[in-house]
Amino acid sequence: MDTQWPRWEVFKQDTPAKPHQAVGSVHAADPQHALLTARNIFARRPQAISMWVVRAEDIFSWTKEELAENPPPEAAKQTEPLAYGFQPLTFCVFRKTSHKRSMTFVDYVGEVSASSPEDALKQAQQQFGDVEALAWWIVPTDRLAKSDPGSETVESWFAPATDKTYKQQQYYATIGSHVSKHKLGRETDDEE
Repeated sequence: MDTQWPRWEVFKQDTPAKPHQAVGSVHAADPQHALLTARNIFARRPQAISMWVVRAEDIFSWTKEELAENPPPEAAKQTEPLAYGFQPLTFCVFRKTSHKRSMTFVDYVGEVSASSPEDALKQAQQQFGDVEALAWWIVPTDRLAKSDPGSETVESWFAPATDKTYKQQQYYATIGSHVSKHKLGRETDDEE
């Protein structure tokens, strides 16, 4: 019996000029829990203005090698979609274009309307295929949970914790200027 919560992929946007990027994953019970956990793990110190999460099982992914071996089938033509009750779905498109980074960043590149994930992939390749993609992720937009960029909570969610001491590894076992000798139980030369 599996007792672990579902895995959620986390997408973080550092600045308005940068895209949302996949930065890792968290285990959580629901979307709000996933967003809170993601914020605590991925946005405590680095800058961020927005976060998205999606259950890992809701991501349709293809690598360059998988597509070379087994291209997705052509989507069935829908000549009169509304006559059959068909409504196109909106998908978010992410792609990975480089192995240079130490983390596996998959960048958000835009949205497409499509009849299926495979159709969305075909459209993504046509629209966003200006750079060779090492991997494509296609996510139904309605499956993404997003932090609210227009709310009053953005500051409390993403503002840096400037009042908390942050230690880089090279500063371990050294006393910084934020700690006085008096607090350490030693008198300073002026107090003697």
